[in-house]
Amino acid sequence: MAQIECIELCKNYQQGDVVIKALDHVNLTVEAGSFICLSGPSGSGKTTLLNAVGGLDKLDSGEIHIDGDRVDLLGKGPLADLRLQHIGFVFQAYNLIPVLTARENVEFVMQVQGMPARERKSKSMAILKEVGLEGMENRRPAQLSGGQQQRVAVARAIVSQPKLVLADEPTANLDSEAAKQLMDLFRELNENHQVTFMIATHDERVMRYAKRLIKMQDGRVIDDTVQVPV
Repeated sequence: MAQIECIELCKNYQQGDVVIKALDHVNLTVEAGSFICLSGPSGSGKTTLLNAVGGLDKLDSGEIHIDGDRVDLLGKGPLADLRLQHIGFVFQAYNLIPVLTARENVEFVMQVQGMPARERKSKSMAILKEVGLEGMENRRPAQLSGGQQQRVAVARAIVSQPKLVLADEPTANLDSEAAKQLMDLFRELNENHQVTFMIATHDERVMRYAKRLIKMQDGRVIDDTVQVPV
């Protein structure tokens, strides 16, 4: 069974008298453990598709199934629970809480999940070490570089071992070396933890890491290619 199945997804936006087709009858199947990049110019629909899979955007029509469950029909409570328990998000803006330390930011999701404090601390320290931030756990976001902040965001996204990580332009604010380190980390997490990654990007550096490259234009999938990553 596919981990994710998207069937005839449609999503329109109104701009004045013009209807923008953000998703135009998109069909997509994703197997568990995939490493996928959604590419295309601004307005191609890649972020809308990512948000639809994560339950952040409502569809006009179509179906989204994750592990056999019909996600697009879930109410606010069950949808929030799905995101909390099974999906990790990494955004272009790191979305860290500025008054919290790196460790506290990583612990935040687990705290909402109701995990005991000792277990939260143990898991957060272990994942910060895995992403190369050992010794920086007590620094607040303003005391970290952009690349380090993005690593905290990644640690927060994967600390509770989600089945799926959705990343929207994760390298947009990073220099070449920081971007390479982040993508190496994504690949390591994908291979070692079998986490499925779906990454929306127009960054060719990111595309080279993909095992599957999906190109979008005007809300449609125009190419879907399996490739050998760098």
